[in-house]
Amino acid sequence: MQTKTKVGVIGVGHLGNLHAKMYDMIPSADFIGIYDIDAGRAKEVSERYGVKAFPDVDSLLNAVEAVSVVTPTSNHFEAASHALNNGAHVFIEKPITSDVASADALIKLAEKSDRIVQVGHIERFNPALMSLKSIDLNPMFIESHRLAQFNPRGTDVAVVLDLMIHDIDIILSLINSSVKRIDANGVAIVSDSIDIANTRIQFENGAVANITASRISQKKMRKMRIFQRDTYITIDFLQGLAEVYRLFSDGGEVPELTMLLGEIGAGAQKKKIIYQRPEVPDINALEYELAQFITAVQNGASPLVTAYEGKKALEVALEVMEKIKGQTVPW
Repeated sequence: MQTKTKVGVIGVGHLGNLHAKMYDMIPSADFIGIYDIDAGRAKEVSERYGVKAFPDVDSLLNAVEAVSVVTPTSNHFEAASHALNNGAHVFIEKPITSDVASADALIKLAEKSDRIVQVGHIERFNPALMSLKSIDLNPMFIESHRLAQFNPRGTDVAVVLDLMIHDIDIILSLINSSVKRIDANGVAIVSDSIDIANTRIQFENGAVANITASRISQKKMRKMRIFQRDTYITIDFLQGLAEVYRLFSDGGEVPELTMLLGEIGAGAQKKKIIYQRPEVPDINALEYELAQFITAVQNGASPLVTAYEGKKALEVALEVMEKIKGQTVPW
């Protein structure tokens, strides 16, 4: 029988509380306790899950093998590096750090201490995206829209680091090519940082991604459209579903669970147009993400979203912000 991994949470605000809730449910996790700079908040959350509220970070780290760092982004490096130096494996919410140099330092520290760092790009574990595992993805054009209603929580960073970085990470994981060029525009509307942004990313292999993110939308939207040879895919991250439209040569083997929509062409060039809605796994993305972190810790395996991948997403996001800073705004 696998021994449970002793785990704690550093920072129990809105998202940190959800980490605590999930660890309390994951069978492979022995949820020991929490630390938060707000003692009142820490007491409230600790009582909710029946765990200890530690008076300082060091006492928590002395009691656990792994921690979630769910603090403000500006504190990610300090909290994660302190945990690594104390021998703990680290799950760190996105973005990995505030700057690339800190991300590099964290990667080196993890290698030196032989500890795992997983970055919380939760949309990688969205059931809609996971339903496409059996489909050979080779995107040549991707368009994504991630729109949210305004919420003061999260405005300590620009929308690029708050929302857009989710899609940047997914796109970098789907397109097996290095970034060639980035163009971007964005403006601050209701906060002191960028609230709406659009970027066009060109890759060395010719693929293009067009990404829009806004936190001043009337309605929520988290959609991505993927175009590749003979295939069009839509992903609705909010609804948790994906739809696939494909062309198959006449006489070719058609996958199960598909609907024939029609045919195009004639003779030897005739192709079937099929529609498929892949089966979506019944999972809670955060619970599954954290369970996979615990599994990586127990098996000494590479996590599903590595610190290096977190750094790559951050690099692109920061370049997007630099492009926006250099734009000419008409007001």
